[in-house]
Amino acid sequence: MAKLTNNERTPYTDVIRLTATDLIAIGNGGTRQIATIPAGGAVSLCAVIESVAVVGSTSLVVNIGTTLADPDEFIDALDVDAMTTGLPTFNTGDLFVLASAATTTFAGGILPKAAASASTPVYIKVTDAAVASITAGEIIIGLQILDLTQYQS
Repeated sequence: MAKLTNNERTPYTDVIRLTATDLIAIGNGGTRQIATIPAGGAVSLCAVIESVAVVGSTSLVVNIGTTLADPDEFIDALDVDAMTTGLPTFNTGDLFVLASAATTTFAGGILPKAAASASTPVYIKVTDAAVASITAGEIIIGLQILDLTQYQS
């Protein structure tokens, strides 16, 4: 869970790299905390890219969000092994989708979600009965977490 320095923060504040070994360690149905929304913060962007093709499974699905049991607020049911390697997916979770899964855009600017009054964990959940068979693969997750409280005096 790399926290980026100020000159690296365009547009991501947090970048998480998960290898095949990490995904196996999380396990089928498992969750792992990957970031924290600070009190007074919110998430305005969540992106996932399969940077190295997943080998050994055809059923790898991830969810990303703040609800431990079903963290799908930012990314919902992303079929990672079906992704085109190198092509990112953005903001498909329940909080970002408007009327249907095909409607994830708005007129302009950003619309932060999951505003937090207390420090709130961000989780990834892995669902894959064959996760232990994965021999290669890597996903990178980028989050833009807003934190106005950093400017408090």
